[in-house]
Amino acid sequence: MKLIVTGATGFIGSEVIRQAVRHPAVTSVVALSRKSVSFSTNVGHDIPASKLQSVILKDWSSVYPEDVKQHLRDADASITPTKSDGMDFTEVTKICNDYTINGIASMTAVAHKPFRFVYASGHTIERDQSKAPLPFLSDYRLMRGRTENALLDFAQKHHSDLGVEVTVSKPAGIKAPGHHPRVSAKLASANLPSIFGDIPEVHLSELAAAMIDQCVNGITKDPLWNEDLIEIGQRVLQEEDYLTEKGHQQTT
Repeated sequence: MKLIVTGATGFIGSEVIRQAVRHPAVTSVVALSRKSVSFSTNVGHDIPASKLQSVILKDWSSVYPEDVKQHLRDADASITPTKSDGMDFTEVTKICNDYTINGIASMTAVAHKPFRFVYASGHTIERDQSKAPLPFLSDYRLMRGRTENALLDFAQKHHSDLGVEVTVSKPAGIKAPGHHPRVSAKLASANLPSIFGDIPEVHLSELAAAMIDQCVNGITKDPLWNEDLIEIGQRVLQEEDYLTEKGHQQTT
């Protein structure tokens, strides 16, 4: 299976890359990013570096250029995390929504059929636009919800002709060795358990493994909530597959 990973240098994307190149069913990983992605030695000494292709895309808002699409041709799936830390809302909307919708259109034009698209979103993201305004981060949560809706609409529209399948992973807290997420004052002041209840964190390795599993073995449901990601991740991972403090998989 040929897998496209966008946001390959980010927190989630880098772990997806690490696991994907080690997965026996994944024959090729295309890391689509603004800068070059290097093959990391922590994936295992028996993994050939040729399994990872680093492809640089400079303009994410236009139809992908032909030289980029050649690398994406006949891909079977894509995992698309997005990053929005420290940006104003206009830029966040461009990255989380515009780039994503343009991406699925550009990929499916040259991809294999069927094509599975897994979008990494968040537990608090709201698809139902009639619920506005929301208690906190309303514009952001609704915008990301519109992106989820647009992806699902695209899949429904193009399921017959392009074989598009979409699911959205919606993790809550993500835990990883050495990871200490920054929490904004507004988010810290919100009483989230009173709104969403107590939700267990998902390990970064479980999140990545669950999304890869959906690409390899087929999409089982939408959305994939925290409990789904934990269940799938724990089912497919071995103890030695988990990311550890030093950024390497465990050894036995």
